[in-house]
Amino acid sequence: MDDATARHAADSHDLIRVHGARENNLKDVSVEIPKRRLTVFTGVSGSGKSSLVFDTIAAESQRLINETYSAFVQGFMPTLARPEVDVLDGLTTAIIVDQQRMGADPRSTVGTATDAHAMLRILFSRLGTPHIGSPKAFSFNVASISGAGAVTVERGGKTVKERRSFSITGGMCPRCEGRGTVTDIDLSQLYDEDKSLSEGALTIPGYKPGGWNYRLYTESGLFDPDKPIRTFSRRQLDDFLYREPVRMKIAGINMTYEGLVPRIQKSMLAKDREAMQPHIREFVDRAVTFTTCPDCDGTRLSEAARSSKIKGVSIADACAMQISDLAAWVRGLAEPSVAPLLTALGETLDSFVEIGLGYLSLDRPTGTLSGGEAQRTKMIRHLGSSLTDVTYVFDEPTAGLHPHDIRRMNDLLLRLRDKGNTVLVVEHKPEVVAIADHVVDLGPGAGTAGGTVCFEGTVAGLRASGTLTGRHLDDRAALKKTVREPTGALEIRGATTHNLRNVDVDIPLGVLTVVTGVAGSGKSSLVHGSIPAREGVVSVDQAPIRGSRRSNPATYTGLLEPIRKAFAKANGVKPALFSANSEGACPSCNGAGVVYTDLAMMAGVATTCEECEGKRFDASVLEYHLGGRDISEVLAMPVTEAEEFFGGGEARTPAAHRILRNMADVGLGYLTLGQPLTTLSGGERQRLKLATHMAEKGGVYVLDEPTTGLHLADVEQLLGLLDRLVDAGKSVIVIEHHQAVMAHADWIIDLGPGAGHDGGRVVFEGTPADLVAARSTVTAEHLAEYVGA
Repeated sequence: MDDATARHAADSHDLIRVHGARENNLKDVSVEIPKRRLTVFTGVSGSGKSSLVFDTIAAESQRLINETYSAFVQGFMPTLARPEVDVLDGLTTAIIVDQQRMGADPRSTVGTATDAHAMLRILFSRLGTPHIGSPKAFSFNVASISGAGAVTVERGGKTVKERRSFSITGGMCPRCEGRGTVTDIDLSQLYDEDKSLSEGALTIPGYKPGGWNYRLYTESGLFDPDKPIRTFSRRQLDDFLYREPVRMKIAGINMTYEGLVPRIQKSMLAKDREAMQPHIREFVDRAVTFTTCPDCDGTRLSEAARSSKIKGVSIADACAMQISDLAAWVRGLAEPSVAPLLTALGETLDSFVEIGLGYLSLDRPTGTLSGGEAQRTKMIRHLGSSLTDVTYVFDEPTAGLHPHDIRRMNDLLLRLRDKGNTVLVVEHKPEVVAIADHVVDLGPGAGTAGGTVCFEGTVAGLRASGTLTGRHLDDRAALKKTVREPTGALEIRGATTHNLRNVDVDIPLGVLTVVTGVAGSGKSSLVHGSIPAREGVVSVDQAPIRGSRRSNPATYTGLLEPIRKAFAKANGVKPALFSANSEGACPSCNGAGVVYTDLAMMAGVATTCEECEGKRFDASVLEYHLGGRDISEVLAMPVTEAEEFFGGGEARTPAAHRILRNMADVGLGYLTLGQPLTTLSGGERQRLKLATHMAEKGGVYVLDEPTTGLHLADVEQLLGLLDRLVDAGKSVIVIEHHQAVMAHADWIIDLGPGAGHDGGRVVFEGTPADLVAARSTVTAEHLAEYVGA
């Protein structure tokens, strides 16, 4: 009997087959992906990798799992539409580990996000002395409350009143409400104490002499408006600043008077900072200072929660420890009564160390983690899992990782595969592509020029294939022959943010400076924490762009403003007509271009609006032209075409042309102006942000890992852009791990030697050539290997 007939039918499904995928820019893509293997998806940024992996394969897997629940349960789950694809065969359960930043809620910490904190709370409620209560008593999200009163109970046909009392012991610090910081108002920013109110002492936006906000104080009669505020008695100052609301007649009108501080807290500080007008936001940033809560010393916990200890360590001390140290402390607790808990907690903490996050502490707010750190924190719960035959989907797992840490990440991916799982990775780094069993290369270009499969096969086959990725796979940037001379220096003295150890360093100006070091060595702390956000510093961080379906590159970059004005001027009408979110919107779809039909537990359906045919504008607006084009045709143009269109001739608009040139410079020439932001890839969003910031008048540019999401071919373009910025007289400071950027630098500052408390020091300053010659740090070893020195 030959092998083919002996094979069991169930063993024949060893491929995930995709046929006719058309999500976003995919053009009828068909691929076959081997199961229980590591498949890497490569291609330039915007070529359709995420559309294939996340929006097609992973999305369909999740949707099919949701469909196994009853309609009642599905009503509580996010509804997912079936992706645009003809056939999807052989899917297994998909677990997605993406790069979405974790929520920046002030009460969310690394401990609460990974369940390590929950286990610690149980541990302290069982073993802590003195015993103070249940695990809730150690939670900074639970406030202590108590109450008593009469309750009415129906019993045996009679109504009986009974007295009941209850109390909950929580661990929240009552002063800062579990946030660890309190806000103080800097009174010197509210008024000039040397002036009297009549002389215009108040310096708050909207409090102009003669206005009602001002007359409330000058005509209240509680103090003399002609006396300098400095000379007020304590009682008068209290009335002026903190008086509780009180009704009184002011200038013959019944009004409510209240002190200046509570009034500002209600009118300005209660609002979301992002929603404020710019001048009010500036005032709030000046006037409000965040200081560590003096009662709990930033631990967020009440005094009782901090008093209960195990072997002299409180839960606050445990959460402040570096995780690698905490893991060792937990191992030292031999307590048979809680043995399963100690084992589980130990394994979770060991996973942190193994994945290269041992330098974090459990009390670190999740909002301060970088994209790569957030992604690895999410991986922790999957590492020890006994599940097999699962599809793990990773989005650039090496983002934010030093070459030294990439090796560890590779080992993890291989370990997941060897347990019998299918691992799909979207990645640009050649080090990760090299370990793939199977490679799918998408392209050839980005946006509309992409969306097809250029190559499928082995890594060796990719190298020989002549595709863009294949050609660039072995690219190695050479060290610069000559470096530029700095024109000055930015002095940083005694920097101690996070894990920095009193760092003194001079960052040269007028050159390309790269700050590098292993993940967690203190790069961001040094650059963002010590370079003041003063005039002339343009900082492009890793925070993702948020945008709805109505946002597009034209609205985000401010490009639509000059375009609308140019249209309005050419046609003698008002600019609001040329906005799909304002007066020019198509009445039947409200300017969305599509009509959404909600089908309750089934996925909603979006159909193109019949009235405007998806153009989003009212028909009358489309009769106005500029340079022979209407507004919907302009929004459908790619950046390169629009740059030419607004560059000269009848449609010449210098303000629009300038923004378009910046977008083309960062390699977004293929994007259409009206493409919804929700369809942009991570790398494209990052570059869109860079293009927006380039328009600012800055002398110093601070970029945080600009190569994230960039293909090897795009990195060259980015280096050209950085060179142009420096040649134009700007200073560029880049936090980066990519060896090509390091090799291209004029000056390198290397932090380390390790992460967390093993880092925080400057281990090298100098030119890339000196770094390679010295070989004194981990970075030096990897850079030397990269340039073949």
